[in-house]
Formats: sequence, structure tokens, C-alpha cells
Amino acid sequence: MEKQAERLIELVRERNRNSRCKVLSFVSGKGGVGKTTVSTSFAYTLANVFRKRVLLLDCDIGLGNVHLLLGLDPSKNLKAVLRGSSLTEVIQSVYNFDVVLGFSGIDSLEELESYEAANLLVQLDRVIDNYDFVILDNSAGISRFTVNFSRAASETYVITTPEPTALTDAYAFIKSVYRVYGYSSFKVVVNAVSSKSEGFETFERLKASVERFLGFRLKLAGILPNSSRLREALKKGKPVVHLYPSDPFSVEIRRVVQLETGEVVKEDRESFISKLLRFFREGS
Repeated sequence: MEKQAERLIELVRERNRNSRCKVLSFVSGKGGVGKTTVSTSFAYTLANVFRKRVLLLDCDIGLGNVHLLLGLDPSKNLKAVLRGSSLTEVIQSVYNFDVVLGFSGIDSLEELESYEAANLLVQLDRVIDNYDFVILDNSAGISRFTVNFSRAASETYVITTPEPTALTDAYAFIKSVYRVYGYSSFKVVVNAVSSKSEGFETFERLKASVERFLGFRLKLAGILPNSSRLREALKKGKPVVHLYPSDPFSVEIRRVVQLETGEVVKEDRESFISKLLRFFREGS
């Protein structure tokens, strides 16, 4: 099974190199750093601001929660795919992009061990040319699923915060994947900062450790501010970038996505009145 997974990972990576589609993996060393908020906001922005064809996969095995941020029915989910069903059977569409939800809870240890990332990679290879970007929202920490999905990706976005434990765990993930597999295509997003300077200082600490002990250079993808709007959006079951596009978090997400695409934001030519109404709505 391990040899099969290795062949599939290389197959998907080869398709990444030869396809218009980019597969991006989103990971974090620990939970609670906002990884899923960042990945769903990234997918939304790609689809609605940059007009890209996007598939978001919630790859958190047993603890998926993308449905909470997008207001989707969780009954149609990844469990069926991991058991052998077609990926296309569980795709849902929302906010102009496609989503495959993860699932919450398992019935037994045997059930967890029976799931294989290999089948998902096979299914992903079959649909990859339908999209410009595939976003993989992985589980926090280090697991065989997260590592294999990241190794198959074009790039891996590591989400961290200034909290020392988050920074330590982010480094541990990078170190593990690099030393075991030689994978180094990482980009860092520092989330939930109180200021830009705090974000840069956090990244520099992580960057210095990677350069000193691993010998390669990390890339900074972006710095995202803490925002009171995040909790409001979660309560409403809608993306913060959809409800509050002028919020500083949403503005910075657009900058992160713009760096990834290398494209100028495509304005929607909103009328003056509709913009005014939206600003009033955001301020209420």
C-alpha cells in the first residue's frame, strides 16, 4: 500500500507540473490557528475576485468543519470517497466554487485505519483538469494524510500565529516533511496578528530556524490581522470575505491570493449605490 501511495503522489505531482491546475495544501502545526478560515477565504477569493475555477477539499479526516464556515449540509462528505466512491458524487457548489466536505467522528479505530489517502489521490487526478486551483484543507498536526496530501501539492501553505506553541509546531511540521521526504515548497501565512510588525517578527523567527537547521529559505505568503468579524461570520455560517469584503482580514487575504496568482484584482464594477449600501451593512 505504501508503494502504491508513493506512485500516486508522484503521479499527481507530475500532473501538477504539466497541468494548468495548481494543487495547494493548507496545513498547521497545531489546531486553533485559523487554518480553515484562511483556506476557505482563499478559495472564495480565487473564485469570486480572480474568477478562477476552484475545488476546495476538506481533508480533515474525522474532524472536518468546513461546512460550518460555508453553511453546507455535512451529510454529503469525504467518507464515501475514502471508501471507494467517486469524488464527483459528493461535490457541492457554493459561492461560485466546488467543495468536498470532510466529516466529523469515526465509529471505531478499525474504521479510521481503513481509510486510505490513495483513493482520494486517484479521484483527484481524474478531476484536476476541470479546475484552475485545488485547495486541500488538511488536519492540524502531522499525520500520514496531511503529509501525503502536502507532498502531492504544488505548494504547501503553513498557517501559524505569533503564539510560541503555534510557531514551534509549524517548524516541527516543516522539519519533519523536509527531512523525511525532502519536500521544501512551503509558504508561510502568519495569522491573527495585532500588527504588521508582530507578523514580520514571527515569520523571521521561523525563517531563521529553517535556514539555520534545515538549510533552505522560507517564503512569506502574507500576514493576516485578527478581526472581530471572524466570529460574527462563523455564527452566520458564511465566509468573512463574503460578508465583510472591506474588513482588514479580507483585504489582506486578497493580497495573499494576488501573490499566488500573479494577477491584478478583477474589479466587479459595483455601482456607487450598491457599494454605499454594503459599507452601511458592514458597519451595522
